Amino acid sequence: MPIGELPERVTVYEVGPRDGLQNQAEVIPTDVKVRFVDALSRARLPYIEVTSFVRPGMIPQLADAEQVAEEIERRPEIAYTALVPNSRGMERASRAHLDGIAVFTAASETFSRHNTNAGIAETIERFRPVVAEAQARGIWTRGYVSTAFGCPYEGDISTEAVVNVSKDLLALGVSQLAISDTIGVATPRQVDKVLDALLEEMPVQQLALHFHDTRGTALANVLAGLQRGITIFDASAGGLGGCPYAPGASGNLATEDLLYMLEGLGIETGVSLSDVVEASRLLASATGRVPSSRYFAAATA
Repeated sequence: MPIGELPERVTVYEVGPRDGLQNQAEVIPTDVKVRFVDALSRARLPYIEVTSFVRPGMIPQLADAEQVAEEIERRPEIAYTALVPNSRGMERASRAHLDGIAVFTAASETFSRHNTNAGIAETIERFRPVVAEAQARGIWTRGYVSTAFGCPYEGDISTEAVVNVSKDLLALGVSQLAISDTIGVATPRQVDKVLDALLEEMPVQQLALHFHDTRGTALANVLAGLQRGITIFDASAGGLGGCPYAPGASGNLATEDLLYMLEGLGIETGVSLSDVVEASRLLASATGRVPSSRYFAAATA
């Protein structure tokens, strides 16, 4: 069966320095994080999520958010972003002079309460002043919808729940939605079903897809998204990441693997695959952890 018409160009949103590192057990030195971000910048990734301004005690790995944001070498063609959980986090992000922020909630009420100690409706209200402040400062905004394809507590998630929380985030004024497979359970059929519902309510240009590769289906899910016109995909250099709610999870979709497939499909990204490999090599050398990216393993064998 033919693949069908695909987009000519795709935007890769790099989440390795934030989503990738936040679940690493050993604390990574600030200078290593800075060099990692700088290496990703050399790869010309258009968006790099560099850290998270959560309360330092909650994620000790990212307690150095201000220092990382201050010390990275910024390039004008790249948007440097961070996760922001509340108004206090927004104050910290504002002082860091980042180009964009991301807020996060879930399609699962139970997951939301476990992850943020608040229900979905409460998280939306919590983000209202955050997004308003970002807009007033001219800062770009994104909203994550976690557990859009499955929840470790509730199991299957209804498409109605995904649509409802997505519409609530758009009503706040976020510019982009990252529909996220937090525990890596999605299949292409599920992706198609969720996009069917979302695309009836919002333009394709506002949607991004965020896949974890827990069960090895991330690239197949990307292809399903491409066939529906999605042009923004999250990825993490080396396949960094994982989820504390998905034991044994192999991490986020690896940026190298995504780029290799996109290049093979003739889709432009503007990103240097070889430089992403070097960024992953730098971090691997500093941490002693072997990246899970299949392309990285082949390229460095």
